[in-house]
Amino acid sequence: MSSIFNDFFNKGKNSESDGEIVFANDPLKNTTTQKIRADISGRVQGVGFRFSTKQAADELGVTGIVKNEPDGTVYVEAVGKEEQIKDFIERLRKGPSPAADVDKVVVTYDEKIEEKSNFSQAN
Repeated sequence: MSSIFNDFFNKGKNSESDGEIVFANDPLKNTTTQKIRADISGRVQGVGFRFSTKQAADELGVTGIVKNEPDGTVYVEAVGKEEQIKDFIERLRKGPSPAADVDKVVVTYDEKIEEKSNFSQAN
């Protein structure tokens, strides 16, 4: 049974999306750790997006949180090294779940984001 789930979620890793990335500000300066907030819109709820986002974060070594918002978007906070965050943002743009269809990822670098010990899903 696990191979069915692996096949399903591995499909999203190579999917092509025309989702747009919008950076609200510049990366944090004078630090090796980047902290971001991301608001993802499109078909991102009810399609395994939070689960697959956590899976992508765990693979990349990113910590933070992902949760659904009442307006149908998904909210992410993530902390990691610059290259990890770049790769993570790209995975969000592609829609880590193959059933997702991402329209836009709005990324805000925010030094006030709390560092977490892992990456988790919230309800």
